[in-house]
Amino acid sequence: MRVAGAVLAIGLCSTGFAAFAQQAPDSSAISPQMKQLTLDQILANLEQNNQQRAAALERFEGTRVYRMEYRGFPSDRDAQMTVKVAFQAPSSKQFTILSQTGSRFVIEHIFKKLLEGEEEAAKGENRSDTALTRRNYNFELAGFEQSPQGDQYVLTIHPKNRNKYLYQGKIWIDAKDFAVVRIQGEPGKNPSMWIKKTDIAHSYKKVDDFWLPAENHTESFIRLGGKATLSIEYQDYKIIKASSLHSAKTKANAVRHSGDSALDGAAISDRSVWSNPLVGADAFR
Repeated sequence: MRVAGAVLAIGLCSTGFAAFAQQAPDSSAISPQMKQLTLDQILANLEQNNQQRAAALERFEGTRVYRMEYRGFPSDRDAQMTVKVAFQAPSSKQFTILSQTGSRFVIEHIFKKLLEGEEEAAKGENRSDTALTRRNYNFELAGFEQSPQGDQYVLTIHPKNRNKYLYQGKIWIDAKDFAVVRIQGEPGKNPSMWIKKTDIAHSYKKVDDFWLPAENHTESFIRLGGKATLSIEYQDYKIIKASSLHSAKTKANAVRHSGDSALDGAAISDRSVWSNPLVGADAFR
């Protein structure tokens, strides 16, 4: 029974569906300006723009729909919970549960633990240690792709330490806004011996001047059989208070280690799932 729970822990991260089909970079379609950007330039623009967006965004609201499906030993379980989220800079979030159905265990020991984990991970030092920066990750330039959403740089990332909130895989960065638009990978550290594999997939969408989570999907496979699938759908964003990105440049350094983690691809709201020891080791026991 512990095995099944362990799978949930990792799977509950954000998005692990099989993975998006990846197009091979077409070098002939890359503009001369794009070719001139080095990896260091891309990362510098990403970090700078993340800081500006975090400095500019002061208040927003949204709705999340959490869905959990577990198939395996000792029994199948399903649950859904809808939550209203209110963010207040620098790092305060209020969660209001609007509805919940299905397995009481999943609701109490997975969904609600995710909310608690998000609050913990967003605090002070945790926020700095999980940011998508060169301090926490090693990066490699894997290619350049064109998509209906715009040109994107593709980078591979590997965590520099075993922080439970870090991940490894690939990220897609918008070539104009220098914002993370997609993540595909797995936890950098397996949170449980019961977990065999976890696939993570996150996507982001632009709301006014800000890139916020759109959908997260995670699949976890346990060693003795069974699969846990967690999805988080983000809806009804409303930017309540924000300054222009230009004016935010002057205070970007002041929010270097604050703001909503979703703005820099850290996605703590997702990763708190796979790192939650309660969800991982004790679920369904």
